[in-house]
Amino acid sequence: MKDIRTAPFLVEICRTCDNMYRLGWDERNGGNISMLLDESEVAEYIDVNAEGRVLETKFDAAYIGGRYLIVTGTGQYFKNVSVSPETCLGIIKIAEDGKSYKILWGFEDGGRPTSELPTHLMNHIVRLKADKNHKVVTHTHPTNVIAMSFVHTLDEKEFTKTLWRMITECVVVFPDGIGVLPWMVCGNEEIGVATAAKMDTRRCVVWAQHGIFGSGTSLDEAFGLIETVEKAAQIYMMIKDSEILQTITDDNMKDIAKAFGLNVREGYLD
Repeated sequence: MKDIRTAPFLVEICRTCDNMYRLGWDERNGGNISMLLDESEVAEYIDVNAEGRVLETKFDAAYIGGRYLIVTGTGQYFKNVSVSPETCLGIIKIAEDGKSYKILWGFEDGGRPTSELPTHLMNHIVRLKADKNHKVVTHTHPTNVIAMSFVHTLDEKEFTKTLWRMITECVVVFPDGIGVLPWMVCGNEEIGVATAAKMDTRRCVVWAQHGIFGSGTSLDEAFGLIETVEKAAQIYMMIKDSEILQTITDDNMKDIAKAFGLNVREGYLD
């Protein structure tokens, strides 16, 4: 077997966790990441038939039965992931019936996946149905997105359009818009179901006064999506109390959509 610390997927998730911590998005043990892996890439580094602890998924994940994921651990600090990946991360395999999963590698201190795992799995399922190339779900706490959720209406259309107006590239990066949920208790099935209901047609959902859920076909894409939303929220928080002399109009965004061949969320541009 090859040394798993050299596995591209492990190197990439460690780098992403480092970046998110550096940006101040994942204080203490805040935030979590999961990424779907192919058996062929996992089998180079671990025994996929090894015995391991078996835990319940707590909902029906049969749609992704047999799939492998690398997941951040509950209670683990992002700042420690690259230092001790075998403790802070784990590779799991979902049982064929979707009712349980086996830990094949990692969580060496007896840990387990993030408490948000059911929400991650629900959203992997809906995103895979929407995009067969989907791979990553990321939950993090970007400072300005959270601040914006205190002072801006939580209407999804208005929240999205405010962000689109902040930077020209926003409508290009997330033409599907942003989902928004009011404050809810985290780590339970209710918030997972509510998030998944929005992620079927979007790749990003804001949890008011908490953080953001983003997805993508790669860690770079998911990270870049959240990064762009956070930058737009930062600009909004900087200028919201100022006199606005000019802005990006709906007609401007229609021109961008035409130039880039975008399918902008229907009904959002007047």
